[in-house]
Amino acid sequence: MTDRIRELREQGARQLTHGLIDRLGQSRLRIEQTPGPRPEGRLSRMVGMTLEAEGIRLPVGGRAAIHATDGTRLVAEVVGFHGERTFLMPEGQLDGLIPGARIDPLEQSRRIPVGPELLGRVIDATGKPLDGGGPIRAQAQVPIEGRPINPLTRAPVKTALDVGIRALNGLLSVGRGQRLGLFAGSGVGKSVLLGMMTRHTEADVIVVGLIGERGREVNEFIHDILDVESRKRTVVVAVPADQSPLLRQHGAWVATTLAEFFRDRGLNVLLLMDSLTRFAQGAREIAMAIGEPPATKGYSASVFARLPLLVERAGNGDVDGGSITAFYTVLAEGDDQNDPIVDSARAILDGHVVLSREIAEAGRYPAIDVGASVSRVMSAVVTSEHQDAARRFRGLMSTYHRNRDLIAVGAYRKGSDPQLDEAVAMYPRLEAYLSQQRDEAAGFEQSRRALFDLLAPPAAPLRGPMA
Repeated sequence: MTDRIRELREQGARQLTHGLIDRLGQSRLRIEQTPGPRPEGRLSRMVGMTLEAEGIRLPVGGRAAIHATDGTRLVAEVVGFHGERTFLMPEGQLDGLIPGARIDPLEQSRRIPVGPELLGRVIDATGKPLDGGGPIRAQAQVPIEGRPINPLTRAPVKTALDVGIRALNGLLSVGRGQRLGLFAGSGVGKSVLLGMMTRHTEADVIVVGLIGERGREVNEFIHDILDVESRKRTVVVAVPADQSPLLRQHGAWVATTLAEFFRDRGLNVLLLMDSLTRFAQGAREIAMAIGEPPATKGYSASVFARLPLLVERAGNGDVDGGSITAFYTVLAEGDDQNDPIVDSARAILDGHVVLSREIAEAGRYPAIDVGASVSRVMSAVVTSEHQDAARRFRGLMSTYHRNRDLIAVGAYRKGSDPQLDEAVAMYPRLEAYLSQQRDEAAGFEQSRRALFDLLAPPAAPLRGPMA
């Protein structure tokens, strides 16, 4: 009996020990799975759109939620710091914030849903739909910062791209994977030209970034300029002018990220960004808000550093991969072609197309100033005969415009300069070649053949037998 009691006691002790070990293991697991303490911050200062917080330590680009008095949370991003003070830029309106408002760090980075489900949709800078078409069911999510591409692994630009614009196909030929700028003042026809490209360009996917434009223009572009067929293969990222400068920045990143997603799957993407100037102005507002000194006409040095970070993400991918052919509109304020953003964009892009207000006022559309425009890859994507024809066309246009004042006042006399005589005689046909209706498509081969026919020497008249 004593042995049995001893055995039962030992068995109970073993069970108790195993139970304690199990409970300790479960407690250890719960402790390991419990997130560490996250320090809360407090809103200490607000000047304009800049928020200063104390008590949080987040990296630049990190995100935080600020609690407003009405119970809502305002998401903000860290844009700088000074000592123990952290500078944040909000994504939305600042209504309801009070001194000492609680700030919680957010773990989630800036990511957006990507996938073919986005085709035909209109989204904002956070990836949320704006078109009333219901939620986007895309499964994958990617960060909007993108990844740099080794320049030595990029496929070279060797193939001409048909953009459906006669003046571009014939005289400023675009290569697949090229990055060009559309430079113009306000109201000269940039948006109409972009709309023509969306309808006529040979591309698998079109990504349109409407950054900092008027809300009315966003609606018109989607419903009036885009046709039904183009809309099926187009993703529109719309960030109107009334959005915060941070969201204007994000909108450009998001549009580029979507283009990268489709390019990495072997597709040829057309990226249209309207406009690069609004992106730069958003960066300027952020830089000035945190106290960065201006460098050129109010633009700080960081603005000019951000432009190539955005533009260099476009272009061809790896050999045998997809491509991003990008057009960035650049607003020349006051029609100043030496504006700092215009000058910087001209340096980092693979060409530029200048739209002239004078030509637009004369009634010719698209109002492309061929003499002031250049495509830096044209020699790599067209034949030498095509280059010679384009060079001759530009020479005739330049000769006519240099002597236009003499022609206008009647000082020109036919026969004094054979080259000028030819330019004057051909000028109406040259202008007709550059003109194109909004709904008219001019294919690459059609534009090339029309250029050759325009510049072909006239056939010699047939002579009958001598009497």
